[in-house]
Amino acid sequence: MRRLALAALLLSHLGWAQIPGPETNSPDAPPAAERDAKLPDGRSRSEAILKQDYTRSLSDAAALTALAQSLQASLEKEGRDVLSLQTLKKLDEIEKLTRRMRSRMRRY
Repeated sequence: MRRLALAALLLSHLGWAQIPGPETNSPDAPPAAERDAKLPDGRSRSEAILKQDYTRSLSDAAALTALAQSLQASLEKEGRDVLSLQTLKKLDEIEKLTRRMRSRMRRY
């Protein structure tokens, strides 16, 4: 009896005794009122954000493709012994674009 009480006390202290139900939100999820918010024109706020993120991702992907192709062309043009500052700037821009896309996509 004493062991059972000690185990229950230990579990409740560690927070394992409470099993989250379906009504419990995860810490990353926005509150229900914020999820279901409507814009003044009647559209769902979350749907509008998703659509805007999708169009941004498409434009960033197109820019990333163009940068990668220009990087390849400049590397072929320069040769193996030359590395220009423009090439390094292109690499930095590619890195910025990929970080921005990754952070946008990880939100969901």
